[in-house]
Amino acid sequence: MNQPASLTQNRMRGAIFMVASGITFAVINAITFVITAQLGFKPQSDTFWQYAIALVISVPFLLTQAKQGLKTRHPVAHFLRVAVSALGLLAFTTAISKGVPVWQVVALTMTSPIFVLIGAALFLGEKVPAARWLAAMLGFAGALIVTNPWGEQFTIYWLLPVLAAVLWGIASLFTKYLVRDESPESLTVWLLLLLTPVNAMLSLSAGFELPSAQILMWLLAGGALVCTAQYFMSRSYAAAEANFVQPFDDLKLISNVLIYGTLFGYWPAGLIWLGLAMIMAASAYIVWQNAPAKLAAA
Repeated sequence: MNQPASLTQNRMRGAIFMVASGITFAVINAITFVITAQLGFKPQSDTFWQYAIALVISVPFLLTQAKQGLKTRHPVAHFLRVAVSALGLLAFTTAISKGVPVWQVVALTMTSPIFVLIGAALFLGEKVPAARWLAAMLGFAGALIVTNPWGEQFTIYWLLPVLAAVLWGIASLFTKYLVRDESPESLTVWLLLLLTPVNAMLSLSAGFELPSAQILMWLLAGGALVCTAQYFMSRSYAAAEANFVQPFDDLKLISNVLIYGTLFGYWPAGLIWLGLAMIMAASAYIVWQNAPAKLAAA
């Protein structure tokens, strides 16, 4: 049966917004590489300043949503979700600052659905079909190809994106727990309000830094783009079903490969292309199959 034209248009719009979000995040990652790896700003300082700037830009949204969004029965769960997310962001940024290619960092963090799958089965009691476990194994095999832990160039920093994936997987489990009786506005407001204080604590523990004029310009651009990427993502989810648009988020890997390769000259080589494809396929399959309901037949 053919889908209504409006449904098709909304799904197309949602897909476009999700791809735009991924491209924007790829530009943010390139900016992070310049700020941390090239200009020497600490990753803790980078994450604090970028998201503090994003918080200031988000004030109009907070003023309209705070009254409803702050209502919660799970403040501790909100804090833990944000704290784990912040630690994952720090691991992600630190990997970039240590020279791990951005596309490699992004690819390895895309294994996060694997850890969500494991956590949902162990802690939330969700039943996981055999096909999803096979997809998880495919994604894990792809991660091994991308990191090549037996190669001479392997360093401990290449494990940081995997740590970020684990931490973001845990954050996703908190989200799964909270959405049972919390509104999307509540999740967004608590994230925006808590992320900057948590990042501030991490920055202070590493030695607080004030940015130079040059770094500040990059940070302002990064903070504005963080808000832009989040806006694109929210528009995507508003336009179409999450289980339709979420796999398009994996296309951000292609954006990161192209932007990082073009600007900095680092391109995947050899079997790494195969590993990237395996991770993308496994992530998209797990996300789509984990949806509560499948898409209507076209």
